[in-house]
Amino acid sequence: MKDIKDMVPGEMELGAENIGTKGLTISDIAKALGVSKTTVSRAISGKGRVGSETRLRVQEYIKEHNYKPNAFAQGLAMSKTYNIGLTLPGDYDIVDIPFFQDSMLGVSEMAASRGYDLMISLMIKNDISQLEHLVDNKKVDGVILSRTYINDAAADFLKSREVPFVTMGSLEDDSIIQVDIDNEGACRELTSILLMRGIKKIALIGGNSTHMVTHKRLNGFIDAFVENSIPVNRNLIFLDTESPLMIEKVTEDLESMDVDCIFCMDDKICRCVLNKLSKDHISIPADMKVASFYNSKLLDNNIVPITSIQFDARKLGVMSCSILLDMLAGKKAVSRTILDYSVSMKESTKL
Repeated sequence: MKDIKDMVPGEMELGAENIGTKGLTISDIAKALGVSKTTVSRAISGKGRVGSETRLRVQEYIKEHNYKPNAFAQGLAMSKTYNIGLTLPGDYDIVDIPFFQDSMLGVSEMAASRGYDLMISLMIKNDISQLEHLVDNKKVDGVILSRTYINDAAADFLKSREVPFVTMGSLEDDSIIQVDIDNEGACRELTSILLMRGIKKIALIGGNSTHMVTHKRLNGFIDAFVENSIPVNRNLIFLDTESPLMIEKVTEDLESMDVDCIFCMDDKICRCVLNKLSKDHISIPADMKVASFYNSKLLDNNIVPITSIQFDARKLGVMSCSILLDMLAGKKAVSRTILDYSVSMKESTKL
């Protein structure tokens, strides 16, 4: 048998380990049809020269005998790993962040349905060493980035290596395939609703300013003021407030500044704000109104239902993975896919 390195893709003799559901092997098929193992491999993979009559005989035989090629051996023959990489932020406890739980579930479900396995790569800020390891060791066929940055080292790296990849989030580079929620439009709409209701002294608490989602939500917030001809008070915008202690301190300051409403950029920040207001016996919505730019199960058990933006993180994962797998199959993908949202007005912003 030829050495693996001497074989061209599509001509690998998959051998006895390539066993179907009834114990059938490439050798068995070749012997039964009176052809070589290489011919059978070519007929199965669709690569290499095989007569149409012979190809049809092989296909009919494997269908009749319920033969299914071993995924690992088939992957070697086609120079594929049948793995896709998914980057997740390593700077937070992922277990506590429903967005990443739900989007990862969507990716995993779609990958499994198409015969792919998922390999997780953690990224702390822009440290991409784990991702580099996956790519340099040819562990994955493509990658999904679950978070995008203003200066995105992971995207730059994958682009330079010509690795197929999709981002769950926006980037300024239109040559990169992106799937995202309309964060800017959603935040603009929710902010506009409250401004038109007369709630005008609004504070905003946001997370890491290097994250693209932070800028999209901030832009939507500011646009709403501009469209309603209301000046934006920049002193009421707080970014990079990521730790619970920082969020509590900002909330305490806002309690004394006579603001009408606190907007939180995500559910994690909102939960911290709600806990602080509760400790300080601040009544919602009578003393302070609260809204979140993302709703999840973190806010489900709050006594006062929270006004928020709703979107399907699982669908975001499904769509991102589906587009990546289509790319790996040779299909062309559109540059940007934007998913919809809904605004849920609840008691926390009631007048």
